[in-house]
Amino acid sequence: MTFAPMLRAALLMSAGMCFIPVGDTAGKLLGEAGVAPVFIAWSRFALGAVLVFCAFGGRGFDFRVFRDWRYWLRAVIITVAVTCILTALTTEPIANVFAAFFVGPILSYFLAAWMLGETITRARTILLFAGFCGVLMVVRPGGDLSAGIGWALLAGMLYGCFLVATKWLSGTVAPRSLLFSHLTIGAILLTPWGTAAIPEATGMTMALVVMSAAASAMGNLLHTIATRMTDASRLAPFVYVQLVSATLMGIVVFGTWPDGWSLAGLALLLVSGFGALFLQRR
Repeated sequence: MTFAPMLRAALLMSAGMCFIPVGDTAGKLLGEAGVAPVFIAWSRFALGAVLVFCAFGGRGFDFRVFRDWRYWLRAVIITVAVTCILTALTTEPIANVFAAFFVGPILSYFLAAWMLGETITRARTILLFAGFCGVLMVVRPGGDLSAGIGWALLAGMLYGCFLVATKWLSGTVAPRSLLFSHLTIGAILLTPWGTAAIPEATGMTMALVVMSAAASAMGNLLHTIATRMTDASRLAPFVYVQLVSATLMGIVVFGTWPDGWSLAGLALLLVSGFGALFLQRR
């Protein structure tokens, strides 16, 4: 692979990872307002499916995916992962949740090598673990493993599987069809519980629901496009860009400013991501 396509894939992946914490921030605000996590997850999938379908004018979708078990498996994985992470966010500080959740990129890196035959190198492995060290420097989680952190760990492991499943299926249909399939299936699976937990409709609640769905859908669409352009193992370090976006959202929304350790950790994350990118020039 030449450097230019890898650069485009890295930029798309990074942009997608910036959108996802925006959706999670909206979800956390909804949870703090007393909205049930299962409704937040259901509304994210259901509204996201509608937004994606309308954004493309209903054209270019391959509805045969709904008859293929592989797409249902991928959708089940991300549906459970989203529900777990939203549950964790309602009970734990966002920093601790992110620390646990970021087992995902490491898991996806090695799973992609084992299941998809992707090549891993010592340099990329070192950079990936350096990025994870950067995460720990930012979030500095405590030593207690609460139920909320358990949910976040499960969400992270499932997300790692989802990243590999996305690469597995990324060349089979257009990105819009792949995204639409898991959004629609997720909405179907969560409908019994999501509709039973519909909160009182207010302007703020509806705005946050739309933000959660739209940001998550955009992030996943960009990620799906990026995985069609290069190996999942090459893109794994760029998942950590979510933490940079989450830090910015913490400043803007919650007024939480990073300290010196956090800034050093963010710098290490950037070195990890861009180091993986420039390895492609060799």
